[in-house]
Amino acid sequence: MAEPILDVVLSTARSVAVAVAPLVLFFALFQLFVLGLPRREIARIATGTLLASAGLFIFLLGVAIGFLPFGRILGEALGALDRTWLLVAIGLLLGFVTTWGEPAVRILADQVEEASAGSIRRGLVLQAICVGVALSVAIGMLRITHAIPLLYIVVPGYALVLIIMRLSDREFVSIAIDAGGVATGPMANTFLLALAFGVSAAAGDRDPLVHGLGLVSLIALAPVISVMIIGLVVRRTSSGKEP
Repeated sequence: MAEPILDVVLSTARSVAVAVAPLVLFFALFQLFVLGLPRREIARIATGTLLASAGLFIFLLGVAIGFLPFGRILGEALGALDRTWLLVAIGLLLGFVTTWGEPAVRILADQVEEASAGSIRRGLVLQAICVGVALSVAIGMLRITHAIPLLYIVVPGYALVLIIMRLSDREFVSIAIDAGGVATGPMANTFLLALAFGVSAAAGDRDPLVHGLGLVSLIALAPVISVMIIGLVVRRTSSGKEP
């Protein structure tokens, strides 16, 4: 049974307050004892904090009311399909477009381009992360439909990370590690996780606690590999152009 809208609103407001209040208190203490910013700067920061809090509240409310139920329903519909290849293809598409719209991924791509003075393009980083997540969601769908143990994917995946890490440039290693973190943002942790729960629930003989969970770990792993692979390609291309 769906939770009443008013309860969802109040619960979301409490969550936002708990998240923002420590930051506000931390800033107030620093302003009082260390910073001493002028009133104009304090007003700007306060305005930005209110806007960010309002945006976070609206986003989380939309997630609770729309994203989670929609992901669950869509997953149950896809899980009822007999064609595994179609489920994998849809997972591939949803993984890509969901990550393409992930705000944290775009922020990372912008910061990488800025920090590298334009030598590492934001589009390259963004596409590498999106492709990695798309592949991880497709693999996650296969894992659910074929009841593949999570360790059979995660352990070889991190072993591959350690191997590629020794071959990659330090710059791309740093970007890749952060890419794994930003890829598991609010979009992945809401829509894609709910999608996996729906698929595992529709399978009937799949325990959602065993097969529905674990997708986020794959989403965190795949961009690390894909970004470092891009780094290897860029390194090989650059060395090939040298006289």
